[in-house]
Amino acid sequence: MRKLILAALLAGSTATPALAQEAAAPFTGLRVEGLVGYDTTDVEDEGSNGVVYGAGVGYDVQAGNVVFGADAEISKSTIDECFSGVTITGDELCAEAGRELTVGGRIGAVVSPSTLIYARAGYTNARINLEYDNPNGTSLDTVARETLDGIRVGGGVEQAIGGNAFVRGEYRYSNYEQGYDRHQAVVGFGFRF
Repeated sequence: MRKLILAALLAGSTATPALAQEAAAPFTGLRVEGLVGYDTTDVEDEGSNGVVYGAGVGYDVQAGNVVFGADAEISKSTIDECFSGVTITGDELCAEAGRELTVGGRIGAVVSPSTLIYARAGYTNARINLEYDNPNGTSLDTVARETLDGIRVGGGVEQAIGGNAFVRGEYRYSNYEQGYDRHQAVVGFGFRF
């Protein structure tokens, strides 16, 4: 019986440092998350608003109070705007925000045992679907898909909540070629593995 108790104490004492290490670095590891938020675009002083939603995956490493990470995201927006009288009376040009792909990195500071403040930057690629409708019913009706490259910068706050779950709030700005940019304010919920 003594050997069994001694073995249990030994096993418990070797597991305790591993648990303490996980608690000491709550922002380390693989993470997955869903996000939703407000999306607004600006194309040469014409803007539209909608809801952005998507999913992301990333990996972070915490060294002391500093966190370094890399991530990727796919998202979609409800933005769909139409303009009339573009070239002739009665015509209509509609622009719909398509999927957006983003890869980048982030650096942050742990400001409490469960709170991280971070800044991010990376590459983003957005698809815009265009449809032009000519009222004359001629072959001038067109459908086009435009893919734009750009950069994204932003920052936010991540809060660890129980176990491996977290929530975060983030603002980000994306600037694309051809005078297109967007502002987004999102909230996310995810898990760290």
